[in-house]
Amino acid sequence: MEFNRRAFLKSSALAGVAVGLPVLNTAFFVNPAHAADGKVLNFMSAENLTGNWDPSSHTTLAQINLESFVFGYLTRAPMRPDNPDELVMELATEMKLIDEHTLEFKLREGVTFHDGKPFTAEDVKATFEYASQPDRPAAWYPGTCEVEVVSDHVARIKTDKGGYPASLFWFLSAFLPIMSAKDVADPKTLSARPNGTGAFKFVRQDGNTTVLEAFDGFYLGKPAIPGINFNFVGDATTRTLALLNGEADLIERLEAEQVQSIEEAGGFKLNKAVSVENKYLWFRCSKAPFNDPRLRKAAAHAIDRTVLLDILGVSGHASKAWISPVKFGYVDTPNYPEFNPEECQRLLAEAGFPKGEGLPELEYITSVGFYPKTKEYGEVIAAMLQEQGFPVKLNVMEVAAWNERLYDRPGGGPGHMIDCGWSTGSPEPDLVLRTHFHSSSKRICGIEDKDLDAVLDKERNTLDPAERKAVIQNEVMPMLAEKVPSLSLFTSVFIHAMRNGLDGMYFYPNGMMDANKATLA
Repeated sequence: MEFNRRAFLKSSALAGVAVGLPVLNTAFFVNPAHAADGKVLNFMSAENLTGNWDPSSHTTLAQINLESFVFGYLTRAPMRPDNPDELVMELATEMKLIDEHTLEFKLREGVTFHDGKPFTAEDVKATFEYASQPDRPAAWYPGTCEVEVVSDHVARIKTDKGGYPASLFWFLSAFLPIMSAKDVADPKTLSARPNGTGAFKFVRQDGNTTVLEAFDGFYLGKPAIPGINFNFVGDATTRTLALLNGEADLIERLEAEQVQSIEEAGGFKLNKAVSVENKYLWFRCSKAPFNDPRLRKAAAHAIDRTVLLDILGVSGHASKAWISPVKFGYVDTPNYPEFNPEECQRLLAEAGFPKGEGLPELEYITSVGFYPKTKEYGEVIAAMLQEQGFPVKLNVMEVAAWNERLYDRPGGGPGHMIDCGWSTGSPEPDLVLRTHFHSSSKRICGIEDKDLDAVLDKERNTLDPAERKAVIQNEVMPMLAEKVPSLSLFTSVFIHAMRNGLDGMYFYPNGMMDANKATLA
């Protein structure tokens, strides 16, 4: 019988999963008496927080999730696969494109911040003008902007000086937390304590637990749940056990084996959703040897992504683009790099490294405990690359250490490849495309490429939505398939588990949550 290397890699990885996981006696762990009326919601997050509460200071998903409880947004984007472009009004009641460089928002009256200050157009002005500055670490804005305060409850976003269409804020309005103008004027206050208009307000930080309580002045009425304990627990098995024994009411980032344990235990329910997050193998394009696109493309052709999906099981969804299927402009890219060992070897030889000879040791960095199966599929990717001649060394790190090594820096980021997802609560594709692949940002891969810059500028400046979508699908995606600054491995399926007494939660496809109407009994 012919030896199938890929099947062997997959079976080895799955066997490793089975050996590494404890056998759970779910009947022993489940505590049926932990429900109580008026109980604070205990949520266990898979990622750590930054310690800086300024929403423009980070791109950390856990903190973005926490901000969804505390801050308000002009709109919200449910991002359902059947209607990814839908927006729901929140702090805004209406928005209208006045001209190419002016987007007008009419704002909700009677809203207050947690410190008691009324919400007005001045807060929109302060938020947008501050957070759109190019030195802010959260690269969510398409460029600098100015805000005209027409009245207390009408604000106009103006982008003429930034040189890009105001329509780019249409979808972004669902992802930018609105800060108080008073806080923006005092950076120390802004970074020391979150102050929003959301349903829950910050009380204190107890070690790895952020304590929130229901906001009496919330404009939709005080939530039924009196508070939320937002806990960082970096190990997925520990989170699962905490749910089973009653220490947690809600957990995230589950793997197939943990889903099975929870389903077998009974008394719990699951929420599964194709997410806005793609998982990527990012190449360090700003340093050798992956500053050569031929080597990046060769590496992409060495990886059989179907094997990774087999390992992920319920946690992964097939993708052939650099954005999720719930993003504006998604397309199955025709020239997406597929598993092709012959083409891999041709490109290696063309780049001057036949069969990988002469390549330095290549460090591949990944995390463990946050994203499902990173260690398992990381080992398979490393083996696939090694099989084609890439001398890869896999470096598996706990979440905080991996986070510290994530971004590009002068001379190139740490290692040569790094595993990371990118999840944003808006259908706007530039939150991925421009953030990572335009030389003005190049967050993780560090790429600087004039051809990519030109096509991304064309996409950004195309006013008609249908024409913009065509540019994304017919020009941006095919060029990314040629340049390969990263390889999109799959789209994540976000899985939350909760006990049956928790009802009314809404989960956004980027992991953000809405507990405004939730009950816990």
